Amino acid sequence: MPSIVPDPVAALPWRVLFTLTGISLFGTAVLYSAAGGAMQPWAAPHLLQFVVFLTLAMGIRMISVDMIQRLALPAYGACLLLLIFVEVLGQVGGGSQRWLSLGPLTLQPSELMKLTIIMALARYYEMLPPGVVAEWRSLWPPACLMGAPALLVLIQPDLDTALILIVGGAVVMFLAGTPTRVFGWAAAAGALVSLPAYFFVLKPYQQRRLLSFIDPESDPLGAGYHVIQSKIAIGSGGFFGKGFLNGTQGRLSYLPEHHTDLVFATMFEEWGLIGGLALLAVYMYLFIWGYKTALGAKTRFGKLMAAGLTTTIFFYVAMNMLTATAITPVMGVPLPLVSHGGSAMMTIMIAFGLIMAVEREGARSRSKSRAGLLA
Repeated sequence: MPSIVPDPVAALPWRVLFTLTGISLFGTAVLYSAAGGAMQPWAAPHLLQFVVFLTLAMGIRMISVDMIQRLALPAYGACLLLLIFVEVLGQVGGGSQRWLSLGPLTLQPSELMKLTIIMALARYYEMLPPGVVAEWRSLWPPACLMGAPALLVLIQPDLDTALILIVGGAVVMFLAGTPTRVFGWAAAAGALVSLPAYFFVLKPYQQRRLLSFIDPESDPLGAGYHVIQSKIAIGSGGFFGKGFLNGTQGRLSYLPEHHTDLVFATMFEEWGLIGGLALLAVYMYLFIWGYKTALGAKTRFGKLMAAGLTTTIFFYVAMNMLTATAITPVMGVPLPLVSHGGSAMMTIMIAFGLIMAVEREGARSRSKSRAGLLA
């Protein structure tokens, strides 16, 4: 029997939309508490940005995958050009030159590059015959596609984003069929240059960050301060947490960056292990949905793009949580839809919009196939 709900409305991915909205509302509550029970300066903008970027994501969902495929390389080129503009006209903040001021909007092009590099590589492998993926001549184009923006981002300097660009691109290469020995050789080369890079490439603050990870107590009021305070916040949260609005580490300014990079520690202090595991389970639902969407895509481009974007979102979550729990050195990676920050949220929601576009096209293809069988 026909449904009272219009087909276009019923076809929306409601479970994913409710999940995204739920995470964002939870993030709003965390930021509200981090500000001492106030919607400003973080909670209200966070909620407004989510509404705007969710609308953007739904608009992207309506674009055909063929159109996205045609725009992949031009979008990559535009982002690369913006990264060059950053070196000439970019704003400096926190010792780094990463932002462009476009009137009322402040844009961080490296965030958008995390998406377009995956789109460009997926487009490249869509054009490349599968039989030549393993040949050496096929490795130079993706190496250049990844190397150029990674180098520009390193100059800013932003080591964390450069790593995400390389890892995201490597995931697409692996899924496209690049032999595993290539990644082994790349890892070996990276290990060989790591020591010289530490002394001649990394900035002093980046060197201190790595040393503080090994022994945070050696500089408890300097480079090791972030790690120590984050561990204190998480430890004090215990199993059930202190309760909403009862956190102290962030509200009393002991925990730095408690609304951005270390927001997981802020959340853990109030919601405890139960809250942390619940949030992780919700993220896991989105990851499973993203990879299932990739498997169900009807084109090679759609498969690689959806899988690559899902993995990039996974790295956002993993790197933020590993940083907060002191398992890895401190990285400036926000927690998706929980941390305050418009550029990161825009990136995440565009990624979800692109994945939803792949899902929508896959669902339409399956629907046509079923209709043909019934006919």
